Amino acid sequence: MSFPRTVLNDSVIVRPPGFYIIGFQMYPSVSVYFIFLAFVYVVTVLFNSLVIYVIAFNHCLHTPKFLAVVNLAVIDVILSTCTIPSMIKIFLVKDNFIPFNLCLVQMFFYYAFGTLESCALAILAYDRLIAICFPLRHNSINTLQNMSCIVGLTWCFAVGITAFSVAIMNRLSFCNSVRVLSYFCDYAPVFRLACNDYTMHWSVASLFTYLLLVGPFTFILLSYLSILVTVLRMKSLDSRVKALATCVEHLILVAVFYIPLITIFTIGFYLRIIDTDQRVLSLSLASCLPPCVNPIVYSLKTKEIKTRALALVRKDKFGADRFKSKSRRVLP
Repeated sequence: MSFPRTVLNDSVIVRPPGFYIIGFQMYPSVSVYFIFLAFVYVVTVLFNSLVIYVIAFNHCLHTPKFLAVVNLAVIDVILSTCTIPSMIKIFLVKDNFIPFNLCLVQMFFYYAFGTLESCALAILAYDRLIAICFPLRHNSINTLQNMSCIVGLTWCFAVGITAFSVAIMNRLSFCNSVRVLSYFCDYAPVFRLACNDYTMHWSVASLFTYLLLVGPFTFILLSYLSILVTVLRMKSLDSRVKALATCVEHLILVAVFYIPLITIFTIGFYLRIIDTDQRVLSLSLASCLPPCVNPIVYSLKTKEIKTRALALVRKDKFGADRFKSKSRRVLP
């Protein structure tokens, strides 16, 4: 097999036409799993789109808190869209070839929006931190302008870091296998196929895992430690319960997102004590379920969004009933 060759720093770089994604080899009934993921994708898009619509078209919800919520919803839709349809095409339709450049594009979107998901959960923790620990200064500290800057900076940071990580993949030469043991064009499984030195890529992957995953998670833990200290200083038991009740849904999202990913990255990539197919299955679930769970557990349970979403449903139902009644009057 001959691949296109380019010259970089006096060395020949062999670039293949593309890669073959070959995860889930040990699961004969894997098609059932991808039918389930198709359902997860539909639910993810519908509920997150509802959250985006409700917040975008209700000016009273244009506040710092709901800017953070709509940011999470947008990230969830894009993250799911760049993974689940591709997985269905690869493993359900059995079309597992992906061109080289498209592979890098998918890699970029997955890691950029996975990073943004991590940062979005940290932003929501920041919102709770300011609301509970600094209630009198909450409106002056956590303004819409400040929240917009924080969200914008996380997007620039995630996009910049991921763009650099993906761009250096062009320095690798793939002269042997092009079979990727994952469920998408995953960073580590791809660079491990290279036949030249990938020490820099391993260092970048390790550094950015800690920086982009462990970093926000540590911030969330420190935020809730500060919140817990503040709550324990409250004299009223009722105030303590109310303050902690506003954090429960967010803590569920944090657990659903971080615990599986940190466990899989630690056991799968560093200790290497689980089977490849088990790692792929676990990582795909850990990547696809949080965007589906987020709007159900957090956004749509928020009182303001829930009230307006129900009002929207009632309005549509009332409009449909009126249309039916008019139609009956017109009929002879």
